[in-house]
Amino acid sequence: MGISLPQAGLQATRENVLHMAKMAESEGIDSLWVFERLLWPTNPQTPYAATPDGSLPEEYQIMLDPLETLTFVATNTNKISLGTSVIDMLFHNPVVLARRFASLDIFSQGRSIAGFGIGWSKDEFQVSNVPFSKKGKRADEYVRVLKKIWTEENVEFKGQYYSIPKSKIGPKPVQKPHIPIYLGGFSSNTMKRIVENDLNGWLGIVVGVAPLGYVETVIKDFRNIAAKANKNLDSFKIVLLAYTDLKESSFTSDNKANRPTLTGTIDEIGLDIKKIKDLGVDHIAFGYNFLPLGKDVNKMINLTKQFSEFAK
Repeated sequence: MGISLPQAGLQATRENVLHMAKMAESEGIDSLWVFERLLWPTNPQTPYAATPDGSLPEEYQIMLDPLETLTFVATNTNKISLGTSVIDMLFHNPVVLARRFASLDIFSQGRSIAGFGIGWSKDEFQVSNVPFSKKGKRADEYVRVLKKIWTEENVEFKGQYYSIPKSKIGPKPVQKPHIPIYLGGFSSNTMKRIVENDLNGWLGIVVGVAPLGYVETVIKDFRNIAAKANKNLDSFKIVLLAYTDLKESSFTSDNKANRPTLTGTIDEIGLDIKKIKDLGVDHIAFGYNFLPLGKDVNKMINLTKQFSEFAK
């Protein structure tokens, strides 16, 4: 069971991040998570999928950098895992990003988890000076480059999009053979990328707009792709970032059938958590950045502890 740090919006303060990290570790929560957003464009070229009008949440206007935040947290914690869900890898030079993650892994003594996406905002691709097309092919090369940098003494790569002359690139991560790599996304291409490159697993999201039935279909697709490739299914893990919508009263009998995933009372949300566990999900991280609850660290921790009881 994990929890997202208060990294976005007005609640993204040094004090809140530090309090959340220390309290989560002391309460036995397993992991802390951050994400990345480069811009809050006033006239976005790409509509935001989670809002009716396509506008981005106001919280995105203030964003603590994900890796700097985790490095700060690493120096103030001892055992809790530190993950990104997700960093859009294509916006970063792979050598620079690999070294930043390796540094985090050293400072945290092997607690980092690298969760990557390929991005969806045309504005962010534009500001990163990266073409919006061929994202998947770039990602295929990118993950291979990362693994080489983290595992090989002499790194050399000649691809269509990335090229590294034979070089020594250090430091290497504490974790062997490399920092765990997870990919976010819902397409079959994402699942194939995970399987073909022997990555560690899939980072999904479950929320009202991405209901449990849809997530279940993606997981089945993932497992089918792995089985067809003759890969050991146990070598791939599944992590879900879950956004809950807590209600004071239960849904009525007439509305229960239409209850959105992870919406309702603690007991109703708990039923969904049990269903998620039954799907074979290995880890659930709860996100509160866009909820009123996200302004209260103590409530976020207490609610996550209550949810954890349903996953036992």
